[in-house]
Amino acid sequence: MMVVTIKHPVAAAGAGRGALIARRLAAEFAGTALLLAISCGAGFAAARLAGADAAWAPAIASAISSTGLALLILLFGPVSGGLFNPLLALSQAWRGSLEPELALPYAAAQGAGAMLGAACAHAIFGMPWLVAASQGHSGAASLLGEFAATFGLLAVFINCGRCRPAVAACAVAAYVMAACSWSPSIAHMNPAMTLARTLGSGGLRLADAPACILAQIAGAAAATMLFRRKPALQIKDVDRLHVYGKPAIVQSH
Repeated sequence: MMVVTIKHPVAAAGAGRGALIARRLAAEFAGTALLLAISCGAGFAAARLAGADAAWAPAIASAISSTGLALLILLFGPVSGGLFNPLLALSQAWRGSLEPELALPYAAAQGAGAMLGAACAHAIFGMPWLVAASQGHSGAASLLGEFAATFGLLAVFINCGRCRPAVAACAVAAYVMAACSWSPSIAHMNPAMTLARTLGSGGLRLADAPACILAQIAGAAAATMLFRRKPALQIKDVDRLHVYGKPAIVQSH
């Protein structure tokens, strides 16, 4: 006798959605872990490569980290968006590009991934990880730098993702590399990375992490508020910018 099993369509749809969400969270976890492994490992490798000329170490590390970031966004972007940053997840949820109920699970997956990635980088280079970091990061100048760097990151992320999605990954990575040079802060621009770097060599002192994260949140919120609405002028309207020799704002429909 043949037994036919009929699945309830609602239950099947719920199971499918659950699997999709799990896949997206796994992608954010793995991507953030790889990002921290690359970032921390690049710092350790750059210090060895620079040798006595320590001035070259930050430039080498930022170049390696930014290249890795671009590749990770391209790799995991089609699955989860390739955010790897709780601030980007919250901004996406605020602007309606990510389901609001997924913002906190995204942030949790990113935080866990960051911890694992930092631990792996320390293990690869034979450095202790479960020790408190000692690098200070306080003062108005450093916090202002973190605010400005995070504001710029969100501005690039939102506008390039909206108007130039094909180059968004490279644009975000290029900005991160630039921010590591011009900002007086450590330019983490990422609470998950900030918390993960409170442990191990060359990281951030735990006592300074809350103020640093608050500055990042303020910068992200300011950028999201400013750029959350679509601009009146679209890229496709560039060829119609001038009417009778005078600038004109063209509404896109």
